[in-house]
Amino acid sequence: MKRREAREQAFVLVFERSFKEETLDSIIEEAVEGRNLEIDSFARGLASCVYEHIIQLDAVIEQYSHKWNVNRLSRVVLSILRLAVCEILYFEEIPASVSINEAVELAKKYADEEAGSYVNGFLGGFVRDQEQASAPAKE
Repeated sequence: MKRREAREQAFVLVFERSFKEETLDSIIEEAVEGRNLEIDSFARGLASCVYEHIIQLDAVIEQYSHKWNVNRLSRVVLSILRLAVCEILYFEEIPASVSINEAVELAKKYADEEAGSYVNGFLGGFVRDQEQASAPAKE
C-alpha cells in the first residue's frame, strides 16, 4: 500500500474517533469486520500516535487556529490537522513539506478547495514557527 493510501486510512480512523470515544483497536476491529479492510501498519502507527497525543495536538491546533476554537472546525479539517501536526511533530523522517502536501490533498478530497487552502496556511505557519524555534540563536 502506498503512503498516501495509508494516510487516508489513518484519516478515516481518526475521523471515526471524532464521533465516538472508542479505542483504536475497537475502531480498527469495526473497520475490518464491517468494511473488510486490511489496515496498513503505517496507518495504524499514525492513528495510534494521534490517539496517544490528542490532547497535545488539539492544544497546538487551538494555538494556531487564530480566532477559531477547535470545536468550530469541521470534523474533517480537525482530523486532517491532527494527522498532519502529529506527523510533523513525531515522524521526523518525513519531511514537513510532504506532510503538508498530503494534508492539503486530503482536505481537497474530503472537504473542499477552501479547506485545502486553510490547511495549507495553518500548517505552513506552524512549520515556520517550528523551524524558527529550533534554529540556533544568532549572536
